[in-house]
Amino acid sequence: MVSLKRHFKFLIFVAIVAVVVVLSAFSFTAMWEDPPIIPGSGVTEIRMLSEWLPSIEGTMLDTEVYVINGSEDGGKFLLLGGTHPNEPGGTLAAVVFIENVSAVSGTIYVIPRSNHSAFTHNDAMEGSPQFFSIQLPDGSQRVFRFGSRRTNPISQWPDPTIYLHPTGATLGGGEVSNLNRTFPGREDGYSTEKVAAAIMNLVLEEEIDLVCDLHESSPEYPVNNAIVFHQDSAELAIMTQMMLEMEGVDIRLEESPVNLRGLTHREIGDNSDAQVVLLEVSNPSQGRLRGKTTEDLVTKGIDKFYLQASKDG
Repeated sequence: MVSLKRHFKFLIFVAIVAVVVVLSAFSFTAMWEDPPIIPGSGVTEIRMLSEWLPSIEGTMLDTEVYVINGSEDGGKFLLLGGTHPNEPGGTLAAVVFIENVSAVSGTIYVIPRSNHSAFTHNDAMEGSPQFFSIQLPDGSQRVFRFGSRRTNPISQWPDPTIYLHPTGATLGGGEVSNLNRTFPGREDGYSTEKVAAAIMNLVLEEEIDLVCDLHESSPEYPVNNAIVFHQDSAELAIMTQMMLEMEGVDIRLEESPVNLRGLTHREIGDNSDAQVVLLEVSNPSQGRLRGKTTEDLVTKGIDKFYLQASKDG
């Protein structure tokens, strides 16, 4: 009789675990579906990143490249959003471009989900929401994903203890899953390196003139509210800062460190003729001083602990 009771309790425990696993699986896989992006009238073509590296076709790594062609010849501009999918400002800015911008001349390429795989999961141990929503003028809600800084382990695992970058620099092993540490990439390397290589191929084959990579960071991060520029893009960055200040926007300039490897502004600038800048703005949802990471924190950026820290100096 005692044995039967033990077996019964064990079966109940197994059943509860199975229910939790199934419910968790539904929750996790919900992030695998891409929220819709509605191309505006300016979008003339939607291509896939795998056109520039066929080996990623049909995988979580492949992602849309929205092309906006002007009616006249001109320069070529690549806008990268979602390099870090837990920095939603960059993704949303890219989506705004896709849905609203038209080109008079030249060509704009927009990749709103640069590290597509990293949109399909959250950073572990951070307690971040899987999704956040924005209320539209008609009262409806538009939902976006709050992803991870790193590629989904389903796409790339395990990471090495030490990451040997193509330049010979050594980085922490986890950085091989960080798209903004793996440029210019390797076509036959880790999954994240393949994404970087595909973007690099796009820059070279399409003869891109200007690349802008969009990011968010914690309020305490030293490089914040800044234009980070490759040395070849110094004049462009200075002129941009002056124009923004005339519009009342206060933004700093940060020169790309020569020995900090793997970043877009360093490696694309070194390995192509494109001028490259990275834009960094603040969001408390990235910070270490924040409280609970909620949708409101992500979208409104107000956190009582950061307010208190600001008062305390």
